[in-house]
Amino acid sequence: MARRAAEELFGLMEKFAGYGFNKSHAAAYALIAYHTAYLKAHHGAAFMAANLSAVMDDTDKVRGFYEDCRANGLKVLAPDINSSEYRFVPVDREALRYGLGAVKGTGEAAIGAIVRQRESGGPFRDLFDFCRRVDSRIVNRRVVESLIRAGAFDELDPNRARLLASVGIAMEAAEQQLRAASQNSLFGEDAAAPPGLLEAPEWDMKERLAHEKASLGFYLSGHPFAAYQGEAAEFVKQRLAQLAPASSPVLMAGIINSVRLQQTRRGRMAVILLDDATAQVEVAVFSEVFEANRAWIKEDQLLVVEGKVSHDEFSGGLRVTADKLHDLAAARSRFARAVYLTCNGEASPEKLKGVLAPYRNGNCPVVISYRNGEAACELELGEGWRVNPQEGLLQSLAASLRPENVRVIYQ
Repeated sequence: MARRAAEELFGLMEKFAGYGFNKSHAAAYALIAYHTAYLKAHHGAAFMAANLSAVMDDTDKVRGFYEDCRANGLKVLAPDINSSEYRFVPVDREALRYGLGAVKGTGEAAIGAIVRQRESGGPFRDLFDFCRRVDSRIVNRRVVESLIRAGAFDELDPNRARLLASVGIAMEAAEQQLRAASQNSLFGEDAAAPPGLLEAPEWDMKERLAHEKASLGFYLSGHPFAAYQGEAAEFVKQRLAQLAPASSPVLMAGIINSVRLQQTRRGRMAVILLDDATAQVEVAVFSEVFEANRAWIKEDQLLVVEGKVSHDEFSGGLRVTADKLHDLAAARSRFARAVYLTCNGEASPEKLKGVLAPYRNGNCPVVISYRNGEAACELELGEGWRVNPQEGLLQSLAASLRPENVRVIYQ
């Protein structure tokens, strides 16, 4: 046997020796493994609902089992005020319903009160009906807001921003109705009709998912990387699930899921958990790179990493070490060939100059394409009008020229 293979085999044996056990113990483990494998294969929804219910107070474990469900073709239905129980429950052989007890800030007493009221009085019709029927001493404002952020009221009204803005008036209206009912008016007036929901613009995907993560601990209805995926694919050619050891630096992108700081002899470093919906990868960021970028390294931000990918012999997975970090604006400046504008009279030269001026002195050229009934041309603005292609610039240009006339062109 080759020396390297022998050393690798001995290393595995040595590692196992710390957890080795006798035959009777091994037989018991094997039997349990067989039973659980059978249940997972033939009763997947019920098996995973039981596992999720057992760990519903541990967000990391809930997320792990949720990802396992997705990997095995099981659908986890969103929490629903009229369908969910306290625990996760199977709906059929291929789907299970999210448990309301796994929503942060709720609790068994509050969810129990909600379920009992639903069973006795029927489904809740809207937010005002819900607040009128539940006991606000048990189901307080914090509980209602957490359920809205998690999407539990989506079947009643999909505009979570409007629901969240209306919680206060809904609970106040419920209190007024309760007081009116207890006073037994001498004149027999009917209780006043509840006010309508306050109007509020719907959250965009990024804000919606941020609220969802605050209530559930992870993204359930989508992934924030989806908002950047099309543009990032122009310069990042592989997703995190496709990463493999390489001899040259690799470019990767994802959303910062978490940041863990560690103190080393060389200073403070960070371990960033990067997530692009296909996989999660830990990225080691040593002190010099971390200190140069720490101001904007925050959860839920897009991060582009230039780094080394190697095999980790200890874990058997990948080891990723960052050489350079970029936010989206820096990545655009680093990899973009031009900001390409189609300008056929939508904005005057003076207005266009006003939009570009705050972002001048960057690295990215601006190219203007103009066409009328008689001629067409492309004009690259001078070096003094090179820009920093930040999100604010692109949004202002889209508002002035229409979104379809604004493109970032990459190498």
